[in-house]
Amino acid sequence: MSKGAIIAIVGPSGAGKDTLIDFAREKLAGDSRFVFVRRAITRAADAGGERHQELSVADFKQLADNSGFALWWEAHGLYYGIPKTTLNDIAAGRILLINGSRAALPAFRNVYGEALKTVLVTAPQPVLTERLAARGRESASDILARLQRQPSADDDATADLTIVNDRQPSDAGRVLVDYMTQLLETA
Repeated sequence: MSKGAIIAIVGPSGAGKDTLIDFAREKLAGDSRFVFVRRAITRAADAGGERHQELSVADFKQLADNSGFALWWEAHGLYYGIPKTTLNDIAAGRILLINGSRAALPAFRNVYGEALKTVLVTAPQPVLTERLAARGRESASDILARLQRQPSADDDATADLTIVNDRQPSDAGRVLVDYMTQLLETA
């Protein structure tokens, strides 16, 4: 088997990244050629959103200090870490999917090089606003501040695939699953 790839899903909050990852996980369940990477995050596991490994700040820093992550970064007052096992999975020819971060993409590129693929998931602002409000995690002013953070002009240009997730999640989910399958076929 040839070299695999890691797909970093990026995009604004409320675009539906976790929903699309969950869709792909369900559709590709049982196929060991696909790996759905769990990030380590210094956030409670029951806080909603993605399935992640909850770590205390102290435990996270200890892992980071002992090279326990392939890469890690800090954003929004939290620490995020990517397991070192991702490097072995890519070398074994697997296709990995992870909820990434636009701000961390330079670090992803530094670690994964040509194996990194990016998928930008986006939606129109009214859709993002509605989804963020429905989560119930932030105040209206926090949602507004989040929406006012402008993505980089390079996001579309550097993405290997852009998915506009403004209809049924299954529509966008099928696009993601097809992309993952195509990567496996070309690996």
